[in-house]
Amino acid sequence: MRRRSFLAALPAAALAAPAFATSRQENPNRDRPDVRPGDRIDGATFASRSAAWGIHGAAATAHPLATQAAIDMLRAGGSAVDAAIAANAVLGYGEPISCGIGGDCFVMLWDPKARKVVGLNGSGRSPRGLSLETVRKRATPKGMIPSHGAIAVSVPGAVDAWWSLHQRYGKLAWKDLFAPAIAHCEDGAPIIQNTAFYLEASNRIFTRPGSGIEEVENFKKVWTRDGKTPREGEVFRNPELGRTYRQIAQGGGRAFYEGEIAETIERYFKRIGGWMTKADLAAHKSEWVEPRSISYRGVDVWALPPNSQGLVTLQMLNILDEFDVKAMGFQSAAAIHHAVEAKRLAFEDRARFYADPAFYRQPVEWLLSKDYARERARLIRPDAIAPTYYPGKAPSHGDTTYFTTADKDGMMVSIIQSNYRGMGSGLMPDGLGFMFQDRGELFALTDGHPNVYAPGKRPFQTIIPGFATRGGEPMLSFGVMGGDMQPQGQTQVVCNIVDFGLGLQEAGDAPRWHHDGGMEPTGEDLGQPGVLNLETGVPDATKAALAKLGWVMKPAPGGYGGYQAIQRHPGRYAAATEMRKDGVALAY
Repeated sequence: MRRRSFLAALPAAALAAPAFATSRQENPNRDRPDVRPGDRIDGATFASRSAAWGIHGAAATAHPLATQAAIDMLRAGGSAVDAAIAANAVLGYGEPISCGIGGDCFVMLWDPKARKVVGLNGSGRSPRGLSLETVRKRATPKGMIPSHGAIAVSVPGAVDAWWSLHQRYGKLAWKDLFAPAIAHCEDGAPIIQNTAFYLEASNRIFTRPGSGIEEVENFKKVWTRDGKTPREGEVFRNPELGRTYRQIAQGGGRAFYEGEIAETIERYFKRIGGWMTKADLAAHKSEWVEPRSISYRGVDVWALPPNSQGLVTLQMLNILDEFDVKAMGFQSAAAIHHAVEAKRLAFEDRARFYADPAFYRQPVEWLLSKDYARERARLIRPDAIAPTYYPGKAPSHGDTTYFTTADKDGMMVSIIQSNYRGMGSGLMPDGLGFMFQDRGELFALTDGHPNVYAPGKRPFQTIIPGFATRGGEPMLSFGVMGGDMQPQGQTQVVCNIVDFGLGLQEAGDAPRWHHDGGMEPTGEDLGQPGVLNLETGVPDATKAALAKLGWVMKPAPGGYGGYQAIQRHPGRYAAATEMRKDGVALAY
């Protein structure tokens, strides 16, 4: 049976009652900004909960079932890598609006034997048969690559990233890592709130007239019934994805790229007039890379190099290191203003210098130097917004899910995996149960740009895992999902912990800001000085002071990312999860 089944696991009596939660739009009692959270007896007044503590291992993901799968693997003697792979497979089933085996994957981890931070780039390349000329012919009126459809699809890197990780760090049998996800696909599980919300939005986007998506029947067959997606609490099955997982579990990670799955993908793209081939899939390999780091007030913060945007976090923190952020005050206008200006400066460099290093040599040493950070920091005025920022002059030489796991041996895995914009391209290969990413949208189409489209090239990537060490010891495995919010959110979390002394859960629960504006790596100009989005929890006095500085502010609900983290303490772990999502942090 290919068609998905709503409510199949519920007894008939349960179906007669309106058992499912209503949306905020349907229930006025759920849309009351004047009503604040209840009071906790201890901890920060704005915190949603306390961190989870344990001595043997920990996991924090955006879905309760994924966290449970990770803990089960750890209890069975698995490594943090085993736990991460099992969790990611479950997330591909339960949180498809953010991730899945049709997307890419980036990883940083603490290797306790080598005693160092290790990086893995699991991003795929553009189809080799798709030319720049063809892409330009399909461009939008603004000269950008469309967000959806086959033109935006690049090779999915997630499964090979899992395989590479397991080959080096796995302890349990590969096939056992997929058992929880396969069971959920076949038996069904209730849809969580955020997934229900974004599935409905995806359905509207993919099925609207003029979407440009070559084929949407496969999406509708798996994810809709009578034109509607499942609501929160409704039981959903995806037996197609379950069968695909079984093939990967039995055949190994390369079964996705070289066997029956790859042949099905090639036939699908031929049928709809796309470009990806079995040869493109077979050519894909993940790449072990050297993470880079900077010191921020005695804490070494790590990031992956381009084609990811990880260095943005390091650049922002380098600039903020020139100021006494602690003295400015937590959630103060001064602290937010300086951080946003640091973001604007770093993002101009992001737009100019970040691209596939196989095609362009980034001036990484210069970008991360303290001298350059000092030079950029001098451009920030405490009493005014800079009208425009530009990238530095380099020397002449040339919707996402984040989750983290840790094990009894001290390994900590920081992993992020995504289909990019929401669910992805809108395209689902026949009978395989997953959607392809639309990362190809992030190429530029301007001649001479480091990130200009080329066949067989990796696009600029927004997804970035985070990691921090102190004194050569692992300290923090963390991430904040959500496009360009990721380095902005990572910076805020680090400042909350290092500058303001917040606990792990409190650092994520604190109100956030998100700035939109400036140049993009695609060549698009979003305008200067841009818009500052603030969560409702930012103090009113801070908002008034920022407005006085001239910031144009909006609330932008839902645009502040999703945080998961594990912090290492001597002999124990603390785990935290995002209050804005539906995840769970557990430790034991």
